[in-house]
Amino acid sequence: MPLQGRRTTGNSGAASAPASRLQRAWLHRGPLAWLLWPLSLLYAALFSLRRRLYRIGWLKAYRVRVPVIVVGNVIAGGAGKTPVVMAVVRHLQARGLSVGVVSRGYGRRTDDCREVLDESDPQDVGDEPALIRRATGAPVFVARRRVEAARALLARHPATQVIVSDDGLQHLALARDVEICVFDDRGVGNGWRLPAGPLREQWPRPCDLVLHSGEHPAFEGGYTATRALAQDAVASDGQRTPLDALAGTPVIALAAIARPEAFFGMLRARGLTLTKTIALPDHFDFGGWQRPSGLEHPLLCTEKDAVKLWRHAPDALAVPLHFAPEPQFFAALDAKLSSLDGSQAA
Repeated sequence: MPLQGRRTTGNSGAASAPASRLQRAWLHRGPLAWLLWPLSLLYAALFSLRRRLYRIGWLKAYRVRVPVIVVGNVIAGGAGKTPVVMAVVRHLQARGLSVGVVSRGYGRRTDDCREVLDESDPQDVGDEPALIRRATGAPVFVARRRVEAARALLARHPATQVIVSDDGLQHLALARDVEICVFDDRGVGNGWRLPAGPLREQWPRPCDLVLHSGEHPAFEGGYTATRALAQDAVASDGQRTPLDALAGTPVIALAAIARPEAFFGMLRARGLTLTKTIALPDHFDFGGWQRPSGLEHPLLCTEKDAVKLWRHAPDALAVPLHFAPEPQFFAALDAKLSSLDGSQAA
């Protein structure tokens, strides 16, 4: 499925023409991709130079005193890394480990280093960090430089045993012990670098674990996961409504994620009647957003959107996503962590 760009509200949720054209170009090596290909060579050269400067020590990568797991992607746009982060955090917590999370906090209106608290405004910390905090209870810090976030987290929560970085494969300043690269059903698209293709860096590249977050992996290799909507929709006050109880009732579905049609399709597969779908740009802040007039049907949204939408539409119902990597993935992750010698410098 192609990347989604800026969208208009409505039943189709269609991307604007320029963004849609570029996204199609990223899936095929057509005329537009070829036109942008020289720029992709420049992008690739600059990225390679930056990586080499880190490799030879001209740019310094900082190591913290606990193992760092980076969950990210090499393809631009949402590939499903946030559900992977939450799944990894929960798995490590189930093993009895104290886990912390660091993130840039993409789309937030602040620029400092801060802890994400239960009462934090998602516009100040980012919607994904706010969701991770609410869903896992783990300490979460955001900063432009993830090294700064990691240090602040360890200072505030010194018992932390593992840090999971939400995104950051290309943030080389933070040394990492395990890299998890996430792909969705698009795979590597047309296989070219930005802006001629969707790749932030070349693929294949060295990586500890590859996880496919979609239903139909675009290439072989790596581990897979199952995705399913929760049985209940959750209100802002914590009350739950079974999705089956909404079957046959017209509902409005809203999603401000990279691929909103995936969410709408999962709702339809559960037997829900979507009288209107509203596809908004990823990380939409909902400032000034108003519920469509004349439509009083139940409003369903993603769990990520709910952390911001509830401030404007407290009656909205969030539908969580149950994301479960195959057991072999966690076994491989545990083996990677067990192989570390614990010699990280403080």
